[in-house]
Amino acid sequence: MSIWKRKPLAQLLDEAADSEKGLKKTLTASGLVALGIGAIIGAGLFSITGLAASANAGPAITISFLVAAFGCVFAGLCYAEFSSMIPVAGSAYTYSFATMGEFIAWIIGWDLVLEYAVGAATVSISWSRYFGKFLGGYGIHIDDAYMLSPFEGGIINIPAVIIVMVVSFLLIRGTQESAFVNGIIVLLKVSVVLVFIAVGWQYIRPENYTPYIPENTGKFGEFGFSGIIRAAAIVFFAYIGFDAVSTAAQEAKNPKRDMPIGILLSLAICTILYILFAHVMTGVVNYQAFAGKDGIAPVAVAVEAMGNVGPNGMITPAYPWLNNAILLAILGGYSSVILVMLMGQSRVFFSMSKDGLMPKVFSEVHSKFRTPAKNNLLFMVIVSVFAAFVPARVVGEMTSIGTLFAFILVCVGVLIMRKKMPDAPRGFRTPFVPYVPIAGIVVCLFMMVFLPLDTWIRLIVWMIIGFDFYLFYGMKNSVLNKGNFSLKNYKTVSASGLGMVLALIIIAYINHLDVNVDEIFLFYFSIGFAIIHAFIYAYSFKKMR
Repeated sequence: MSIWKRKPLAQLLDEAADSEKGLKKTLTASGLVALGIGAIIGAGLFSITGLAASANAGPAITISFLVAAFGCVFAGLCYAEFSSMIPVAGSAYTYSFATMGEFIAWIIGWDLVLEYAVGAATVSISWSRYFGKFLGGYGIHIDDAYMLSPFEGGIINIPAVIIVMVVSFLLIRGTQESAFVNGIIVLLKVSVVLVFIAVGWQYIRPENYTPYIPENTGKFGEFGFSGIIRAAAIVFFAYIGFDAVSTAAQEAKNPKRDMPIGILLSLAICTILYILFAHVMTGVVNYQAFAGKDGIAPVAVAVEAMGNVGPNGMITPAYPWLNNAILLAILGGYSSVILVMLMGQSRVFFSMSKDGLMPKVFSEVHSKFRTPAKNNLLFMVIVSVFAAFVPARVVGEMTSIGTLFAFILVCVGVLIMRKKMPDAPRGFRTPFVPYVPIAGIVVCLFMMVFLPLDTWIRLIVWMIIGFDFYLFYGMKNSVLNKGNFSLKNYKTVSASGLGMVLALIIIAYINHLDVNVDEIFLFYFSIGFAIIHAFIYAYSFKKMR
């Protein structure tokens, strides 16, 4: 028995085929594509595009979207192979279990919880802000006390809680029903994006594309080639979400054929829409006009420029209603992102629970709806609490670092599976192995390195909590290993925990030395947290010896 023991592929496939105990198979290829688009196209398209164009790339933001998509496609190809080969709920967690063993699977599963649950809370907070803007357009105003967390001067963020509850109950009702609602939302927001492109195309002014790549200001990342790459790193996060499609593999009717279609086609469609949207946006108005704008403001600037120039030189917007339509699309877009994230999180915990690494309640399936209802209810409460009382800025970038970490392990997993199980049946094969997986690892690691240090601190704190749970619960209840681990395995986990503690202290100290960072509470919390866990792991290490 070992923490490195891999879950046999045959066992995974048998679990997926168990229709009595498993999740209901209802999703077709079109449903999976809609899930992917639902997760990818959020409000990021409407806000990030203008900001990255004005500060980094200018009209060449279209190239930045292409570069970011190029980075995503490496991970997407690896996800497509795994999801067709191992059509089981759990995404990267399940793939890691089959390739790198239980301990690594636990790490990635715990990381995915961070990505999906915290991400859903973050998006619901943003949904609340846009909901307030939407109501404000009709003269309805909600007191800020009920729209903001206590840390932002409010009391509780009620709209954020409501949207999490609505989406959670929809997920409990059934995957097919959830996919139907998601399909309607996707149709709405894609229609608005297409209308924006079609309407704006006729008002493109060629002079706004000159120069297409503005000259670098002398500072790295501000225009020129470095600006295009910096913008690509920024808009990369507008693509996050296609990996959530793989969490629904066990609910696909024909996963070997449909999962690669769902992942790769949704990524391709969104890339085309992103590039066309950015091209129109920077064509109807000069990119410099987007400076200092946030929310939907960049799009609003573009919409106001879509009109004819009068004798006085002023532009009369021809389609002023488009801004309200875009607000509605943003609300719908955020709703579908929350839906897919909560669905992905529940499926990861479902798989971890079946393996004994989480309490059994997470893998109990509703007798009528065939969904992990108790799982959904529990995380409805947890995510609602985050959405109600925690500011979005605290957890926003944690979603990104968690996603990139998952991408890296999936790319590593493909390399291992090609080596260990070259003859296993695959509905889709990643081309140009090992070059594609290696490129995926390099690109994702590059993105992670350039994330702020405080994001790394929060990731490490979260992972240390995960080590605690695995050491004191998961190892004792492991189904694969029947709770029988050698002394060496316990020492390995404790030593790994001590390594994470040391990394936390080093990164917290380096972050504290930065004069531009005012995170004194985070520093002292990190040091205190590290010292407590140093004693815990040292004591457990000694006790086990």
